[in-house]
Amino acid sequence: MRIWKWTFAAAFVAVTAAAQQPTQSQPAPQSHTTAPTSTSLSTGDAVPSVEGKDSQTVSESPSAQQTPQQTTPPAPAATLLPPPVTMDQVVDRFIDREHDLMKALASRTPVVETYIQNLRPDAQLGSVPSEDHYFLGRMDMGETVDRQDYLKDDGHGMESRLMGGFQKLFKMQYQPLGFSWMVYADRSDFDRAHYEFHYVRREFLGDIRCLVFDVKPKKDSGRGRFLGRVWVEDQDFNIVRLNGTYAPAPRNAFFFHMDSWRLNLIPGYWVPAYIYSEEGDFNAGAKNKIAFKAQTRIWGYELKREAKDDELTQIRVDSVKDESATAQDASPLQAERLWQQQAEDNVVDRLTNAGLLAPEGDVDRILQTVVNNVAVTNNIDLLRPIRVRVLLTSPLETFSVGNTIVISRGLVDVLPDEASLAAILSHELAHIVLGHNLDGRYAFNDRMLFSDDSTYGNLGFKHIPEEETEADKKAVELLNNSPYVQKLDNVGLFLKALQSRAAQLNALLTTHLGNPLGQNGTITRLQALATKGPALDNNKLDQVAALPLGGRVKVNPWNDKAEMVKAAPVAITSARDKMPFEVTPFYPRLTRFGSTTPSAPPTTAVNSKPGN
Repeated sequence: MRIWKWTFAAAFVAVTAAAQQPTQSQPAPQSHTTAPTSTSLSTGDAVPSVEGKDSQTVSESPSAQQTPQQTTPPAPAATLLPPPVTMDQVVDRFIDREHDLMKALASRTPVVETYIQNLRPDAQLGSVPSEDHYFLGRMDMGETVDRQDYLKDDGHGMESRLMGGFQKLFKMQYQPLGFSWMVYADRSDFDRAHYEFHYVRREFLGDIRCLVFDVKPKKDSGRGRFLGRVWVEDQDFNIVRLNGTYAPAPRNAFFFHMDSWRLNLIPGYWVPAYIYSEEGDFNAGAKNKIAFKAQTRIWGYELKREAKDDELTQIRVDSVKDESATAQDASPLQAERLWQQQAEDNVVDRLTNAGLLAPEGDVDRILQTVVNNVAVTNNIDLLRPIRVRVLLTSPLETFSVGNTIVISRGLVDVLPDEASLAAILSHELAHIVLGHNLDGRYAFNDRMLFSDDSTYGNLGFKHIPEEETEADKKAVELLNNSPYVQKLDNVGLFLKALQSRAAQLNALLTTHLGNPLGQNGTITRLQALATKGPALDNNKLDQVAALPLGGRVKVNPWNDKAEMVKAAPVAITSARDKMPFEVTPFYPRLTRFGSTTPSAPPTTAVNSKPGN
């Protein structure tokens, strides 16, 4: 068995991603001796004692780095209330807190992304993707939790059948809203009149001690009620996790199972961040009408809410003042470069304002170090420095605008090592070196005046086939002169793994702003490297060609900042542990706002070979 590491040695920055971490690889929940009970709560039930560091108030250890830059909901008055002394009082408290959260977030319109992989059985790998689907939009968290989408779909197929039961319950703009519906247990009737609550036990989720309750709808309480379990933190009594489904299901439709997680990103509130969904049974002889895994991510809570009088995002371009005595006016070439830079800055600002691009941060600097390793060893000297930014979405995508390279979070997630990352970034660096990005049309600010949901229709950075071929050739040349030349076999393995799944992962490989890595089920990017390295063999446990989604980068859902995941590696014990390009459950390490304790990744990943 091997344990892998991914490091950026040249930058002296160690970036270690976890080897496939199933739920049991996380610190075991510290379950107390209180036995589960199926008896309804009574006023005589005592609340377990609250002691240790979890009993501290949020204000005792504020963190300046986590303070939101924009306005946040006011801190709730719950912290001023006396602590409950019975389980009935606990139930009353977290019901009230759930309604407080709904009110606090009612004016928010975060970005919501759902990625679904349909599954089929595989004798060697268990279950593997058979096809996939992708949805991205803005979610209005007001009374109806409506959704406005960046991408359009015909509404047919599996998702329509899954979502059909929701149409009678909520006004809906888009069927995949169902995957993000479990932001709350019950949007309108989460109360004692509609539900029974049964205390189960105490349990730790990360650093947070929780009280666990089973929740089930009362008889004749209505259709589509939450049925499952909630975890309630024992300080302010907010729900931090929901796990279950809705019942009863309507005729000819499905209510699927979901696991919904919240993060304490602002004082007093735990906001919805991740939802994992799964259906299917792959035991011997089982027959599935439907089998899938799905990840829903929510971010952009601090994005400005669109108003009727403010539909056009304003772009601010800083002026450049030349103080030198010898050059008051720009030369024609200087003017051309300044014009291109204005176009580049406009695009970067617009994508950031739409919640698609992460603000500048540590991940950008790590990625930029890799680009610099290639540029320095090839003696590339450009008039303006190269910048690298992270697109917050899952599809495997890169593009460049001006001297800014953009790479998607999903692509960073699945790359197995630094050499593979360098290869992908070198393709965009080649476009810059070859002058393919010299386009100033976005310097006109009127081209930026569009609503967020039409971003993909108004921006695009695709190259003609001849430029793509030229960039691939130049990228191979750059890599052969780089510190990564001895590790290009890893790049070949990654491209082979991607090719082996390309036909089943059309949505993951569909790009919306740049050129695709492949077309019609065939990987075309960097084909000269695809023949390098050994043959792809799932039985070789030390051969990790690609990682699952979610193991490299985590995103703060409130302020959209991206961070590299830090987690202990876990050894691979079978081919099923590899899960290349696959959806896995979320299991974040929960911490309180202001805590300096590092968080574990929301999902899991495999690490790459030592020395990379």
